[in-house]
Amino acid sequence: MHIGVIGATGSIGSRVVTEALGRGHHVTAFTRDATRISEDRENVAWKSVDVLDAGSIAAVVPGLDILISGFQPGNGAKNIADTVERSIADPTVYATAAQALLKALESHPRTRLIVIGGAGSLEVEPGSVRADSDEHLHESLDLLGLPREYAAAVRGHRDALNVLRTSNRLWTYFSPAENIAPGRRTGRFRIGGDQPVLDADGRSSISMEDAAVALVDEAELPRFVQRRFTIGY
Repeated sequence: MHIGVIGATGSIGSRVVTEALGRGHHVTAFTRDATRISEDRENVAWKSVDVLDAGSIAAVVPGLDILISGFQPGNGAKNIADTVERSIADPTVYATAAQALLKALESHPRTRLIVIGGAGSLEVEPGSVRADSDEHLHESLDLLGLPREYAAAVRGHRDALNVLRTSNRLWTYFSPAENIAPGRRTGRFRIGGDQPVLDADGRSSISMEDAAVALVDEAELPRFVQRRFTIGY
Protein backbone atom coordinates (compact mmCIF):
# COMPACT_ATOMS: atom_id res chain seq x y z
CA MET A 1 0.00 0.00 0.00
CA HIS A 2 0.94 3.65 -0.31
CA ILE A 3 0.24 5.23 3.08
CA GLY A 4 0.39 8.95 3.83
CA VAL A 5 1.10 10.02 7.41
CA ILE A 6 0.40 13.58 8.55
CA GLY A 7 2.31 14.49 11.69
CA ALA A 8 5.05 12.03 10.79
CA THR A 9 7.54 13.56 13.22
CA GLY A 10 5.09 13.24 16.12
CA SER A 11 5.08 10.69 18.90
CA ILE A 12 2.49 8.41 17.30
CA GLY A 13 2.98 9.46 13.68
CA SER A 14 6.68 8.59 13.70
CA ARG A 15 5.87 5.14 15.03
CA VAL A 16 3.20 4.65 12.36
CA VAL A 17 5.82 5.44 9.71
CA THR A 18 8.20 2.87 11.20
CA GLU A 19 5.47 0.23 11.53
CA ALA A 20 4.26 0.73 7.96
CA LEU A 21 7.77 0.57 6.52
CA GLY A 22 8.45 -2.57 8.53
CA ARG A 23 5.49 -4.24 6.81
CA GLY A 24 6.74 -3.34 3.34
CA HIS A 25 4.45 -0.41 2.59
CA HIS A 26 5.47 2.79 0.81
CA VAL A 27 5.07 5.87 3.00
CA THR A 28 4.75 9.54 2.23
CA ALA A 29 5.55 11.29 5.49
CA PHE A 30 4.05 14.76 5.87
CA THR A 31 5.25 17.53 8.13
CA ARG A 32 5.00 21.31 8.19
CA ASP A 33 8.50 21.79 6.75
CA ALA A 34 9.99 18.74 5.06
CA THR A 35 13.21 20.61 4.23
CA ARG A 36 14.31 20.07 7.84
CA ILE A 37 14.12 16.28 7.56
CA SER A 38 17.13 14.06 6.93
CA GLU A 39 15.92 10.60 5.93
CA ASP A 40 17.86 7.58 4.68
CA ARG A 41 15.28 4.80 5.00
CA GLU A 42 13.95 3.17 1.81
CA ASN A 43 10.34 3.52 0.67
CA VAL A 44 9.68 6.79 2.49
CA ALA A 45 9.40 10.27 1.00
CA TRP A 46 8.95 13.46 3.00
CA LYS A 47 6.70 16.29 1.88
CA SER A 48 5.39 19.49 3.41
CA VAL A 49 1.67 19.99 3.98
CA ASP A 50 -0.63 22.40 5.81
CA VAL A 51 -3.30 20.25 7.43
CA LEU A 52 -5.53 23.28 7.96
CA ASP A 53 -5.60 24.02 4.20
CA ALA A 54 -7.77 21.71 2.11
CA GLY A 55 -5.97 22.76 -1.06
CA SER A 56 -2.58 21.88 0.40
CA ILE A 57 -3.85 18.43 1.40
CA ALA A 58 -5.63 17.79 -1.92
CA ALA A 59 -2.38 18.45 -3.78
CA VAL A 60 -0.60 15.56 -2.04
CA VAL A 61 -3.42 12.99 -1.91
CA PRO A 62 -3.09 11.57 -5.46
CA GLY A 63 -1.43 8.16 -5.34
CA LEU A 64 -2.26 7.47 -1.70
CA ASP A 65 -4.39 4.49 -0.73
CA ILE A 66 -4.93 5.83 2.77
CA LEU A 67 -4.10 8.99 4.70
CA ILE A 68 -3.46 8.77 8.44
CA SER A 69 -3.55 12.08 10.30
CA GLY A 70 -1.79 12.43 13.63
CA PHE A 71 -2.03 16.22 13.55
CA GLN A 72 -1.34 18.17 16.72
CA PRO A 73 -0.56 21.88 17.00
CA GLY A 74 3.14 22.36 17.61
CA ASN A 75 5.37 19.29 17.93
CA GLY A 76 4.38 17.29 20.98
CA ALA A 77 7.23 14.83 20.50
CA LYS A 78 9.75 17.61 21.10
CA ASN A 79 7.81 20.00 23.32
CA ILE A 80 4.60 18.63 24.81
CA ALA A 81 4.11 21.74 26.95
CA ASP A 82 3.96 23.88 23.80
CA THR A 83 1.43 21.54 22.18
CA VAL A 84 -0.73 21.61 25.33
CA GLU A 85 -0.56 25.42 25.41
CA ARG A 86 -1.45 25.74 21.73
CA SER A 87 -4.33 23.26 22.09
CA ILE A 88 -5.77 25.23 24.99
CA ALA A 89 -5.38 28.52 23.13
CA ASP A 90 -7.32 27.28 20.07
CA PRO A 91 -9.24 24.06 20.70
CA THR A 92 -11.17 24.53 17.44
CA VAL A 93 -8.07 23.57 15.45
CA TYR A 94 -8.92 19.85 15.53
CA ALA A 95 -12.35 20.36 13.96
CA THR A 96 -10.81 22.75 11.44
CA ALA A 97 -8.29 20.08 10.45
CA ALA A 98 -11.06 17.47 10.13
CA GLN A 99 -13.04 19.78 7.86
CA ALA A 100 -9.97 20.45 5.69
CA LEU A 101 -9.19 16.73 5.39
CA LEU A 102 -12.75 15.89 4.35
CA LYS A 103 -12.83 18.77 1.86
CA ALA A 104 -9.55 17.58 0.32
CA LEU A 105 -10.95 14.08 -0.13
CA GLU A 106 -14.04 15.25 -2.00
CA SER A 107 -12.09 14.89 -5.25
CA HIS A 108 -10.53 11.60 -4.09
CA PRO A 109 -13.49 9.66 -2.67
CA ARG A 110 -11.74 6.28 -2.75
CA THR A 111 -8.86 7.40 -0.53
CA ARG A 112 -9.42 6.32 3.05
CA LEU A 113 -8.78 8.57 6.03
CA ILE A 114 -7.83 7.65 9.59
CA VAL A 115 -7.77 10.47 12.14
CA ILE A 116 -5.88 9.92 15.38
CA GLY A 117 -7.91 11.71 18.01
CA GLY A 118 -8.44 11.64 21.75
CA ALA A 119 -9.93 9.37 24.39
CA GLY A 120 -12.19 12.03 25.90
CA SER A 121 -15.02 11.27 23.47
CA LEU A 122 -15.27 7.65 24.66
CA GLU A 123 -18.36 6.76 26.68
CA VAL A 124 -17.93 6.47 30.44
CA GLU A 125 -21.44 5.02 30.53
CA PRO A 126 -23.98 4.43 27.76
CA GLY A 127 -24.76 7.73 26.05
CA SER A 128 -22.41 9.76 28.27
CA VAL A 129 -18.91 10.72 27.15
CA ARG A 130 -16.10 11.94 29.37
CA ALA A 131 -15.75 15.19 27.41
CA ASP A 132 -19.30 16.18 28.38
CA SER A 133 -18.64 15.96 32.11
CA ASP A 134 -16.40 18.42 33.97
CA GLU A 135 -16.18 15.99 36.87
CA HIS A 136 -14.98 13.02 34.79
CA LEU A 137 -12.76 15.21 32.63
CA HIS A 138 -11.02 16.99 35.50
CA GLU A 139 -10.45 13.69 37.28
CA SER A 140 -8.74 12.26 34.20
CA LEU A 141 -6.64 15.37 33.57
CA ASP A 142 -5.49 15.42 37.20
CA LEU A 143 -4.37 11.78 36.93
CA LEU A 144 -2.52 12.48 33.68
CA GLY A 145 -0.83 15.57 35.10
CA LEU A 146 -2.44 17.91 32.58
CA PRO A 147 -3.90 21.33 33.44
CA ARG A 148 -7.66 21.39 33.79
CA GLU A 149 -7.75 24.06 31.08
CA TYR A 150 -6.83 21.25 28.66
CA ALA A 151 -10.49 20.20 28.92
CA ALA A 152 -11.12 22.63 26.04
CA ALA A 153 -8.73 20.64 23.82
CA VAL A 154 -10.35 17.34 24.82
CA ARG A 155 -13.67 18.77 23.71
CA GLY A 156 -11.97 19.99 20.54
CA HIS A 157 -11.09 16.39 19.70
CA ARG A 158 -14.71 15.38 20.38
CA ASP A 159 -15.88 18.10 18.01
CA ALA A 160 -13.55 16.78 15.30
CA LEU A 161 -15.13 13.34 15.64
CA ASN A 162 -18.56 14.92 15.28
CA VAL A 163 -17.39 16.64 12.08
CA LEU A 164 -16.34 13.28 10.65
CA ARG A 165 -19.65 11.71 11.65
CA THR A 166 -21.50 14.08 9.31
CA SER A 167 -19.44 12.94 6.32
CA ASN A 168 -19.93 10.15 3.79
CA ARG A 169 -16.17 9.93 3.10
CA LEU A 170 -14.28 6.72 3.98
CA TRP A 171 -13.16 7.95 7.40
CA THR A 172 -12.11 6.16 10.58
CA TYR A 173 -11.47 7.79 13.94
CA PHE A 174 -8.99 6.28 16.37
CA SER A 175 -9.29 7.00 20.09
CA PRO A 176 -6.21 5.65 21.86
CA ALA A 177 -6.36 4.47 25.44
CA GLU A 178 -6.55 7.27 27.98
CA ASN A 179 -2.99 6.61 29.16
CA ILE A 180 -0.74 6.38 26.09
CA ALA A 181 3.02 6.60 26.34
CA PRO A 182 6.21 5.30 24.72
CA GLY A 183 6.73 1.63 25.49
CA ARG A 184 7.08 -1.78 23.89
CA ARG A 185 5.60 -3.15 20.69
CA THR A 186 3.77 -6.28 21.83
CA GLY A 187 1.13 -6.58 19.11
CA ARG A 188 -1.20 -7.86 21.81
CA PHE A 189 -4.11 -5.67 22.83
CA ARG A 190 -7.89 -5.59 22.79
CA ILE A 191 -10.03 -3.56 20.43
CA GLY A 192 -13.17 -1.64 21.34
CA GLY A 193 -15.67 0.72 19.77
CA ASP A 194 -17.18 3.66 21.65
CA GLN A 195 -16.28 2.50 25.17
CA PRO A 196 -12.74 2.44 26.59
CA VAL A 197 -10.92 -0.87 26.86
CA LEU A 198 -10.07 -1.36 30.54
CA ASP A 199 -7.73 -3.83 32.23
CA ALA A 200 -8.53 -5.82 35.38
CA ASP A 201 -7.72 -2.79 37.53
CA GLY A 202 -9.98 -0.49 35.53
CA ARG A 203 -7.12 1.27 33.74
CA SER A 204 -7.13 2.33 30.11
CA SER A 205 -3.57 2.14 28.75
CA ILE A 206 -1.58 1.38 25.60
CA SER A 207 1.94 1.97 24.30
CA MET A 208 2.47 4.27 21.34
CA GLU A 209 4.16 1.36 19.58
CA ASP A 210 1.05 -0.81 19.87
CA ALA A 211 -1.13 2.12 18.82
CA ALA A 212 0.91 2.20 15.60
CA VAL A 213 0.33 -1.54 15.17
CA ALA A 214 -3.43 -1.04 15.48
CA LEU A 215 -3.43 1.86 13.03
CA VAL A 216 -1.52 -0.03 10.34
CA ASP A 217 -3.72 -3.09 11.00
CA GLU A 218 -6.74 -0.93 10.24
CA ALA A 219 -5.05 0.47 7.14
CA GLU A 220 -4.41 -3.04 5.84
CA LEU A 221 -7.74 -4.59 6.82
CA PRO A 222 -10.47 -1.97 7.32
CA ARG A 223 -12.93 -2.85 10.05
CA PHE A 224 -14.10 0.58 11.18
CA VAL A 225 -15.01 2.58 8.08
CA GLN A 226 -17.23 5.52 9.09
CA ARG A 227 -16.78 4.42 12.69
CA ARG A 228 -14.53 5.04 15.68
CA PHE A 229 -12.41 2.42 17.41
CA THR A 230 -10.15 2.27 20.42
CA ILE A 231 -7.65 -0.15 21.93
CA GLY A 232 -6.18 -1.05 25.31
CA TYR A 233 -4.49 -3.82 27.23
